[in-house]
Amino acid sequence: MKKPIINIKNTEDSSLWLSVKAGDEKSFSILFEKYYSDLIGYGNSFSRFTEKVQDCVQDVFADVWIYRQSLSDSVVVKAYLLSSVRKRIARSQERDYIFKKTTSTDSIHFLFDFSIEHQLISDEESATRVAQLNSFLNNLPARQKEAIYLRYHQGLTVEQISEIFQINYQSANNLLHRALLQLRKEWKGNLSLLLLLSSTTF
Repeated sequence: MKKPIINIKNTEDSSLWLSVKAGDEKSFSILFEKYYSDLIGYGNSFSRFTEKVQDCVQDVFADVWIYRQSLSDSVVVKAYLLSSVRKRIARSQERDYIFKKTTSTDSIHFLFDFSIEHQLISDEESATRVAQLNSFLNNLPARQKEAIYLRYHQGLTVEQISEIFQINYQSANNLLHRALLQLRKEWKGNLSLLLLLSSTTF
């Protein structure tokens, strides 16, 4: 059995989270500034209505502060906030009758477009291949694309992705596996460029 990898960033987040739960306003401000942009970016992947996304993100932070004493001590902060934003946007879209009413977040569509930076590529031929990779990424089924985004852009674990999608670990793992298999099948370029997925450059 593999030993768990200790994530220093998650450890720092845990301390920050406990301070917020204890009512420390400075820690809450730090938490807000640290993740606001990430949450807005994720929220914009489900809706083109930027103001509504901003409202949803702010509501999530407001709920964290208001209900801080009842929240669990042991959460992965980034995963918790991303999941909360996803649910909040789903509820907002239900209220607006954009989608059929449902208690699930499965009805919301992931609209994010991947764009691996061409500046990282030194020659024109490789730049063309990266453009093709971007195209293949963006043509993946929405759920697979979101799983790739959460795993490689936001750095979440498979377990955390399964919690956001409200599916079991194996289903989340299969989702990622199918996405990568599809990319390898369609993309004929150098497979080493797929390692760009493990960076945060897109």
